[in-house]
This record gives sequence, C-alpha cells and structure tokens, in this order.
Amino acid sequence: MTTSPASDDILERLLTLHPKLVDLSLGRIERLLAALDHPERKLPPAVHVTGTNGKGSVLAFVRAMLEDAGYRVHVYISPHLARFHERIRLAGELISEPDLRDVLEHCERANGHLPITFFEITTAAAFVAFARTPADILLLENGLGGRLDATNVIERPLATAITPVSLDHQNFLGDTLAKIAFEKAGIIKRGVPCVLGPQPDEALKVIRARAGELSAPLIETPGGWTSERTPDGLTVTVGDKVLSLPAPVLAGPHQTANAGQAVALALALQGFELTEKNIAAGLANAQWPARLQRLKSGPVLDAVPADWEVWLDGGHNPSAGDAVSAHARAAWADWRRRRLRRPARHRADDPGNPAGGFPARRISSRARHGRHGGAAPRSPRHAEPHRQHRDEPGPRRRTGAPGGGQGQGTGGGRNPAARRQVRRRQVIPQCVPRWIP
Repeated sequence: MTTSPASDDILERLLTLHPKLVDLSLGRIERLLAALDHPERKLPPAVHVTGTNGKGSVLAFVRAMLEDAGYRVHVYISPHLARFHERIRLAGELISEPDLRDVLEHCERANGHLPITFFEITTAAAFVAFARTPADILLLENGLGGRLDATNVIERPLATAITPVSLDHQNFLGDTLAKIAFEKAGIIKRGVPCVLGPQPDEALKVIRARAGELSAPLIETPGGWTSERTPDGLTVTVGDKVLSLPAPVLAGPHQTANAGQAVALALALQGFELTEKNIAAGLANAQWPARLQRLKSGPVLDAVPADWEVWLDGGHNPSAGDAVSAHARAAWADWRRRRLRRPARHRADDPGNPAGGFPARRISSRARHGRHGGAAPRSPRHAEPHRQHRDEPGPRRRTGAPGGGQGQGTGGGRNPAARRQVRRRQVIPQCVPRWIP
C-alpha cells in the first residue's frame, strides 16, 4: 500500500524549483495563478498588511476582534515558528495535513518544473486553500517588501495597512528608508484606504506621495488615530470616536501603537460591524507567540534555575532590538543587572548570522545590532544561514531542546550570595521549540 508524502517532503521539493530563495518578481506567481484558474480572484474581502515591524501583532489583534464578533477569518502569515501549517489559517483553524498536502501537490503539478521561488509557490497554495474554504475575510501578511511580493496580486483589497518602516533587508529593498518605504507603499491600491502606523518622516513622505497618486485615503497617526496608555488601560481615538479599552495583552510599550493601528484598521473595514466590546476582547485575547512571550512551562523553563524567568522573542532587526530594550526598561525594575542572552552557537561576529546576533552586552546597550541571536541547532526558522530571509524560510525542522541557559548567573555584582538572591531573567531570541503552541 502506498502512502501520501508528508507535507514536509513536498516542501523540500519545492525548495529546488528556483536557484534563489529570494528573487522579487510578480511574473512567476502570476503565471502560476493563471494556470490554477486564478484562486486569488475567488477570495473573501482581503486586508493586506506590510511594514518592517508589527505586522503580525496588528493582524493578531484584528483577527481576535473579528472572531469575537463571530466572523470567519482566513489568515496568511510568514514565516512559521515550528510547523508550516501555521502560515495558513482557514476560517479560524490551522490547515490540516491532508489539505496542506493536497494544495501543495496541486500547485506543484500546475507549475511543472518551471522556476518559481519557495515563497511564491507556497503563497499560491495558500490562495488555493483560501478559495476552497468559505470565510468572511482574509488577513494577508506581506512577505518581503510589498511592490514585488507574491502576496501583492489582490487587485482591490478591502483595506491595506503599513506598520512602522525601518531598515531591514537592505540588500533586497534598498539602503535608505525612502527606498524601503517605496517598496512597502507598493501594496497601496487606487481608492483603497490605507492605515499607517507611526512612520519616520523620510518614509512618510514617500508613502504619502504614492497614496496621492492613487487617490487612496490615508489614515495616519496622529491625524487619523491616536493611542495612549492610561492607568486603566488604553485610550484609542479614531476620527471623532474615542474608545476606552483594556491594555493590549501582548507585552511591550510598542504594542500601544500596534493596538491603536489595529483598532483604526478594524474600524476602516467597510461592511464589518465591530462593537467596542469586540475590539476590547481582541486586545485582551490576541495570541502571537514568540513576541516578548514569557514562557510559563515546558522543557526550556525546566532547564534553567527555578527563580529565572524565560522570555522568547523572534525579532531580527535594530528596531526590534530597541523594542525589547524598551520593554526591559519599562517592565523590569532590575534591568540594569540583566543580560540578554543568546545560545552560544551564534555569536555577534558569526558570518553565518547576518543580522549580527545579540551583542554580548547589557540591555542598556539597547541591542543596536538587532535581536536575531541565532538559534539552537536545527531551529525551524534558522536551521541554515541561507534560509534567514523573512519571506523564504525553509520547511519545518524537527528541533530538540535549545542549548544555553544552564545556570549561568546574570548580574548581581561580584557577591555570589547576592547573585543567588536576584531574580533572573533570560531572553532567548529565535530559540523556537516545537512545543510552543
């Protein structure tokens, strides 16, 4: 009796269809989508989101708001943490193994042996899955850039959003904020509202120009929306609407802006009725693992001393490093005595770790080299250096318990007794085990 190949085996084959993991172009995916009878034209209303940091958090908040209101929500994200299935959520549920195998093989047959990147063909597979399953809305996260990203084939989305733009992937998007913003602004569509997160002036100028060319309404901050922490939670103002909301469940001061942008985006979705209760529930219940996530149980926590806290974060650029630093300063009263740690396998000067790793300095350094940090061997995100790009990670890798963190003191002065009395915190960036939900 023959058995169907596992999705991982198919994903491995798809990696061989193009000599490059990143080759930004729309021609190949447009050819494949035509061969598939244009599944991208058979989708529910889509919300397309790009930006450098915060895309996933904004979408997690919006998804939770919509689901609290009873809507069926498709979600496409990249990359995944532990299993490829995490990228494709069908009407609230992760795609099943049989359904994933089916759409991958369907796209593989339609493509033949023609060159196409891993992200392009798997994005086409996601569109096929979304078109086959009824839902009310699709939340679509951009992969890399925007203008030439494989997700940028939706002719008229319901809304678009651009989260904060900063330097990242300069070898693909350009070496200035203006050039990167130009690529991000490529998702803006004529007449379609675009909700902006806080932007540096250099990027904002480019985005405004593109929106003006396309007569696309821009909902900016502070002009269109504001978000402010209060003793009771969060106050978000969108136009003339003022909402008193709970503080976002996701950790970090940067989530104030992410939550505000999510509220503004949710209220911009024409045809979707969201009450203040739905919005509040979304902020309180959103889930987005490995973004300043404190681990509460599991083998990683079991491997460190009982009085340690273990925080997991997967950012990989300077702005993301600043976000970790800001959270440490705001939430950890003893932050001056703590160190951000990375597994010893990847050091900051490791040529196989292009983002520079976590500098071996205290949090007060603000981690200006980013927070990639490298991963334990066989990490699902960074098993190999050539798979370290946002839009082109390889398929899932089976992982063992991460290395590092075995009883090494962090701060507390030279007095060992004093060190033992200090409550330790350890941040393990990019160390994503398969048991994380």
